[in-house]
Amino acid sequence: MSNASLSYIMGILKNGHIGHYYFGKKVRHKDNFSHLFEKIAAEPPITPSIDEKGFSLDIVKQEYPSYGTGDYREPAFKILQENGSRITDFKYKNHSIIKGKRKLNGLPSTYLNEDDEAETLEIILEDEVINAEIILSYSIFEKYSAIMRSVKIINKGKEELNIEKIMSMSIDLPDSDYILTQLSGTWGRERHVVESEIKRGIMIIDSKRGTSSALNNPFISLKRKDTTEISGEIIGLNLIYSGNFSTAVEVDQYNVTRVNMGINHFDFNWCLEPGEEFQAPEAVLVYSNRGINGMSQTFHNLYKNNLIRGYYKNKIRPILLNNWEGTYFDFNEEKILKIAENAKKLGVELFVLDDGWFGTRNDDFQGLGDWEANLEKLPHGIKGLAERINEMGLKFGLWFEPEMVNKNSNLYREHPDWIISAPERFQTPGRHQHTLDLSRKEVADYVYESVARNLREANVEYVKWDMNRCMTEIYSHGREGKRQKETAHRYILGLYSVLEKLVNEFPNVLFESCASGGNRFDPGMLYYMPQTWTSDNTDAVERLKIQYGTSMVYPIPSMGAHVSITPNHQTGRNTSLDMRGNVAMFGTFGYELDPEDLTSDEKEEIKKQIVEFKRYRQLIATGDFYRIKSPFEGNETVWMIVNEDKKEALVGYYRQLVEVNGGFKRVRLTGLDNSFDYKIYKKNKETAKIIGGDELMNIGLFVNESYSEHKDMQGDYYTELYYLKVE
Repeated sequence: MSNASLSYIMGILKNGHIGHYYFGKKVRHKDNFSHLFEKIAAEPPITPSIDEKGFSLDIVKQEYPSYGTGDYREPAFKILQENGSRITDFKYKNHSIIKGKRKLNGLPSTYLNEDDEAETLEIILEDEVINAEIILSYSIFEKYSAIMRSVKIINKGKEELNIEKIMSMSIDLPDSDYILTQLSGTWGRERHVVESEIKRGIMIIDSKRGTSSALNNPFISLKRKDTTEISGEIIGLNLIYSGNFSTAVEVDQYNVTRVNMGINHFDFNWCLEPGEEFQAPEAVLVYSNRGINGMSQTFHNLYKNNLIRGYYKNKIRPILLNNWEGTYFDFNEEKILKIAENAKKLGVELFVLDDGWFGTRNDDFQGLGDWEANLEKLPHGIKGLAERINEMGLKFGLWFEPEMVNKNSNLYREHPDWIISAPERFQTPGRHQHTLDLSRKEVADYVYESVARNLREANVEYVKWDMNRCMTEIYSHGREGKRQKETAHRYILGLYSVLEKLVNEFPNVLFESCASGGNRFDPGMLYYMPQTWTSDNTDAVERLKIQYGTSMVYPIPSMGAHVSITPNHQTGRNTSLDMRGNVAMFGTFGYELDPEDLTSDEKEEIKKQIVEFKRYRQLIATGDFYRIKSPFEGNETVWMIVNEDKKEALVGYYRQLVEVNGGFKRVRLTGLDNSFDYKIYKKNKETAKIIGGDELMNIGLFVNESYSEHKDMQGDYYTELYYLKVE
C-alpha cells in the first residue's frame, strides 16, 4: 500500500501467516518484496522454529501475531475454545481491494467525503479447526500519510468462542531506536507530554477506568532521537475509542519493537456465539518524516475533514459564556437572565446554563437522572428561559450529565438495578453519583429520551455533555454471569448508539463532550461531538501545557478553552485578562464567569478581546497549527497557526516568569512562505512592520525590539499575539 507520502509492505509467509516488511517513507513499487523477509540462518537456541531451519515466529516480524505457537512476545489476540485450548492458527485465505472504506458497525471511524479518496485492503485469515475468520482491514487515503486499521472476528463454527484479547492493530518495527511519547496526567493536568527512551521489556499505557481517561490518552508516538518539531521521522498511533484501552510497546531480544493497540484485555472477555461477529475499534497509524508537527498536522487534517461530522465541521463556533464558575448551583431565573444580558453586552453569542437546572439539583448529592426543569428556580422552564435568552439575540445552550444518577433521585428510587454495581457488594460513589448501565437497551433508551425531550421542547442550540466519574464494581444486572466481562465495552457501544441517534435527530445542535474536563478526550467522542472540554483547569499557565500536549494529536478547534475569573478557582493564581484570553483563543473560545464580578475596565477589555478573536477565528478553525517552543522545556511557549495559502498567520507568545535583566528575545517562525512579505500587527499597536517570510523563519520574529519595550515586559505571565498578513 502506498500514496505520495508512505509505503506499507507485507507478505504471506511460508506458514500462511502475514509478515510485516515495512512501514515508512514511500518507496517505489515492485512486484516482489520478499527479499525484505528476515530470519536467522539456523535453528535458534531456546526458540522453537517451524521448519527447524530458523523460521521462528519469535523472530519473524508479523502483522497480527497469535498466542502460544512459538512467538513469546505480546500477541494481538487470544481466543479461548470450549475444550480449554487457546491455541489458534489463522492462515491467509484470500484478500480483496475495495474502492472506499466500510463503516464499522456500532463504532465511530474515519469516513469518506468522496468515494475515490481512499482504498481498503481486506485480508481474510482462516482457522479451519475452529471454523473462524479474522478480517484485517487496512484503509489508505490518497492525501494523508496515514493507515487506518481494524479487525473483525467471525465465528462460522458450531462452538462458542471466547475472545480474551483483540487488538485493533499490531506492528513489528525493525529496531528500538525510538523515543516514546505519551500524553498522561490526571484531573486538572491532562495530556502532559511524557517522553522516555524505549528499552528491553514491555511498557503498557492503558486505562481500566471505563473511559479513555485523563491519566493516559489512547495515543502514543515513536520518534527517532534526532527528530524535532519540523524534521525527522516519527510514527503516531491513536485509537478511535472512548473506553478501556491498552497500548503495549515491547522490545524483544533482537531489539525489534512490537506495538499493539486496542481494547484493554484486562477484565475483558467476549462470548462469540456461532454465526456472530465481533468488530474491534479503528486504529490510526501516522507516519511523518517532517517531524512532530508533520505528524500532528496529519492527525488534525484527517480528524477535521474525515472524522468530525455535522453542521459545525470546519465551521467557526459561537463565542459562549458558561455560568458554572460564576454561580455553581446558586442561581434562579432572574440571576441567569441578568448574566445572559451582561454577556450579550460584552459581545458573547451563546449563553450556556450549566449544572443545577433540573430535579432537586441544588447540590451534587441529588437530582441526577431527573431531567425535568426545577420550576422553583426556573418558573418558565427551559423552554421559557431559552425564549427569553433568544430574544436578547443569544443562542441558548444546556448542560446534561445523562450517563449518571444520584441515589437521591426519582430515577434511582424507581430503578435501583439500573446502575453498574455488583450484587451484595458496596456501591462505591464518585462525586456522590453512580454510573447508569448503558449496556442495557432500556437504560440507553431512557438516557436518549431524557435529552431528546428537552431538545424537542426548547430551542437548545448547544449541549454540554458531561460525565463526572469512572466505573467501579463493573457488573450489569441485565446480563448473565458468563457475559459480565463484556459490560465495559457494551457500555461504550450503548453510549455510541445514544449519541448517534441524538446527532441524527438534532443535526444543527453543537454538542460538546466533557468528562470532569478531559477524562474522555478521544477521537471516538469527536466523531459525535466536534469539540471537547479540554480540562476543568482554566488557569492560563496550566492550560499552556494541557493545550500543547492535546495538540499533539487533536485539532485546535476541538479544544474547549475559556477565560475564567481570577484568582483562578483551580490554582488560586492571578493572571491578566490578556494572558487568559491569548491562551484561550487557541481553542474553541469562551468565558466561564459572571460578568457582574468584573470591573468596568475588565468589561471593556473583554469587549476588545471578543472583537479581536472574531478577526482570527476563521484562521483558527481551518489553519495549520505549529508548535515552536514547549512549556515542558523552558520558560517560554510559542505556537502559531497558518492558513492554507500561507498569506495569514497568528502567533501566540507566552513567557511565564520574568527574567531579571534578561536579554532580547527572538523566535524563529515556521510554516510561512519564503517569498511573501508579511505585515505584522501587534495587539494595541496601530503601526505594522513588513517583514519577509524568509527573515521570520531564519532570523526570527523579534519579541522585544527596543529597550523601552523590553522594560515593558517586566512581570510574570507576559503574553503577546502577532497577526501576520500578506497585503
